[in-house]
Amino acid sequence: MDDYESTLLVKQEVFVYQIPPRTSARGYRAADWNLGTPDWTGRLKLTSRGRTCNIRLEDRNSGELFANCPVESYPGVAIEAVTDSSRYFVLRIMDDSGRTAFIGVGFADRSDSFDLNVALQDHFKWVLKENQIEKEKSEPTQKLDLGFKEGQTIKINMKITRKNQDGGDDDDVSPTHRAKPRGSGGGGLGLLPPPPGAAIAPPPRAAPASAPAAAAAPAANEWGDFTSGNSSAPSASSGSGSAAPSNWVQF
Repeated sequence: MDDYESTLLVKQEVFVYQIPPRTSARGYRAADWNLGTPDWTGRLKLTSRGRTCNIRLEDRNSGELFANCPVESYPGVAIEAVTDSSRYFVLRIMDDSGRTAFIGVGFADRSDSFDLNVALQDHFKWVLKENQIEKEKSEPTQKLDLGFKEGQTIKINMKITRKNQDGGDDDDVSPTHRAKPRGSGGGGLGLLPPPPGAAIAPPPRAAPASAPAAAAAPAANEWGDFTSGNSSAPSASSGSGSAAPSNWVQF
């Protein structure tokens, strides 16, 4: 990562101004500059090599370097925003001998200044994260000791089940499915079962009811009284002139 240079941002038009010295601790004001007539116009390029970052002001046609601004942190003294506009900044430029000077730069479009802000913030967030990773590698990590100390004990609650008469566990049978004891209150006679091997006596038979009076024996002839009309006929018939045949039925 430290061996090559990467370009983070390029803006094709930037204005450079010669600014007066700071008069107060409140900061610089772009209204104090001659904004209508910039002193130089060129291209801005934001580059990084490892953790170092530079703002380069170059000629748009030839690419010749006009000024270089090393940025160690953002926000910081290397680049500072003015108090009355979001499109203008103050850069601390530095030559090869280490001499520094302050100049004003600005953009015609507000989105260009926003892009410069975002690119600088992203770079230094990455630098901060890299520093944290190196710090964690250098510091010894504390190992987690899960062993028992001398004299330390633990308590374990074990659930022990007991066998019931059916051979299963008591916990396997829900209270609603457990057999109810016989002879308890409720419906039924509550009789105890007979002992094993004992014979059960049959219930006593009821006495037979008295037989009704014997019905009269039927006549030998199924015609009944109709066949014995002569014998049962009233005596008044004897007074008639002619006698009925013996096989006729008398009414």
